[in-house]
Amino acid sequence: MAKLYFRYGAMNSGKSTALIQVAHNYRERGQHVLVVKPTVDTKSPQVVSRLMVSREVDLVLDEEAALRDAVLAAGAPDCLLVDEAQFLTGAQVEDLFRLAVQDGIPVIAYGLRNDFRTRGFPGSLRLMELAHSIEELKTICRCGRKATLNARTVGGAFTREGSQVAIDGEVGYESMCGTCYLLKIGTLG
Repeated sequence: MAKLYFRYGAMNSGKSTALIQVAHNYRERGQHVLVVKPTVDTKSPQVVSRLMVSREVDLVLDEEAALRDAVLAAGAPDCLLVDEAQFLTGAQVEDLFRLAVQDGIPVIAYGLRNDFRTRGFPGSLRLMELAHSIEELKTICRCGRKATLNARTVGGAFTREGSQVAIDGEVGYESMCGTCYLLKIGTLG
């Protein structure tokens, strides 16, 4: 039986780099991999790693798209890789589960667990409920401890304001440990 995997981590934990590596491994063995990402991520039509490697996205999905139908229509792959999985809807995550369980396609979803206010993204919450395997990709805070949270900056200043998703403009993010997050932000939630 194929499985649904969720690999999550704070910003800069290597999620995109890991996805690109897995795609390379499948392609190197002559297997067909399909890379999917939600349209909410407007940064690029590619998966782009901070190490300056990239990979084209095969399928970009809006919130209304039936993910399973779109994947099967594109030709059932040997593996489905999902970038920015936190932006999927609950129904799309359920489609990932069906692709693994009913269609026998291994699915590896990469994304953030929570937002800059420490609240879970809908896609990530559903992945935590349904994934057969959940793996944390680790990174460090500037103090050297393990970073598990993401803080938002606007114009270089830390903030708790704004919508859950803000990608463009003067918005930046920094991965932090809980101690540094509370020192900079002051509160959770």
